[in-house]
Amino acid sequence: MKQKSKGHNRRALALAALTAMSLSPIAALASTGGKLLLTGGVSQIEGAAGGGLTPWAVIGGYGTEGQFGAQAFYTRVSTDDYRLGVTGLALGISDRVELSVARQRFDTRDVGAALGLGRGFLLEQNVYGAKLRLVGDAVLDQDTWLPQVALGVQHKRHRQGDIVRAVGARNANGTDVYLSATKLFLDSSFLLNGTLRHTRANQVGILGFGGDRRASASLQLEGSAAFLLRRDLAVGAEYRFKPNNLGIAREDDWWDAFIAWAPSKHVSLTLAYADIGNVVIRDDQRGWYLSVQFGF
Repeated sequence: MKQKSKGHNRRALALAALTAMSLSPIAALASTGGKLLLTGGVSQIEGAAGGGLTPWAVIGGYGTEGQFGAQAFYTRVSTDDYRLGVTGLALGISDRVELSVARQRFDTRDVGAALGLGRGFLLEQNVYGAKLRLVGDAVLDQDTWLPQVALGVQHKRHRQGDIVRAVGARNANGTDVYLSATKLFLDSSFLLNGTLRHTRANQVGILGFGGDRRASASLQLEGSAAFLLRRDLAVGAEYRFKPNNLGIAREDDWWDAFIAWAPSKHVSLTLAYADIGNVVIRDDQRGWYLSVQFGF
């Protein structure tokens, strides 16, 4: 009983801190109901809530315990030689479970013609995701170093299996499993996230799964850091380590630097400069990432 009382006291202290820290930028992010603005992250390119490149342990939408939340998004990434368009949505249940789906469309532009596929050939895959918050609460647990921790899965199904196998992929479909830990420091308006992903996806699955260099899955690290400049504006950076499975196409790590603006809990915009390195026969792919999200 004493341990239970202590847990209730911690949450009460955190709630009191939220109302008392009126001078902290993040403390002013209270939405009209549910979670604080931006603390649910934005939409990641595979559909999960988090940063643009990597999932966080947070649950999508603004629903808290006993509530539903949801977010829908469109993301476009344009580099020198490619374009990626992603549409998707995520449903949050009682701030505990997240279900998501996303469709990725990768435009090969002139590279498609060089590879004999035709200019502007589209590589497409669907991503079905689920995430479960295991322990911790990123907002309420301010008196402990314990982060919010979530276990997630992303099942990916490519729509052009014959083509990705032709470039050396072992499979057209695959499943990533990841563990994310997110720590939010309310008093300094700072967020840190680390994700460990078990994957054999080539270019997040756009080029299939596994290859002649490595057929089995490997563990890859992903990290994010964000700082809230004011009640509706955040800046940050992400880094995503990648496997290198295909002999035909070296795969580089990805990174970005972003700014996210949320004029209300119903809409947010994210702009980033992204570097995705080598993709198939083109090196130094860099460009702009733009995402718009609608949610409640």
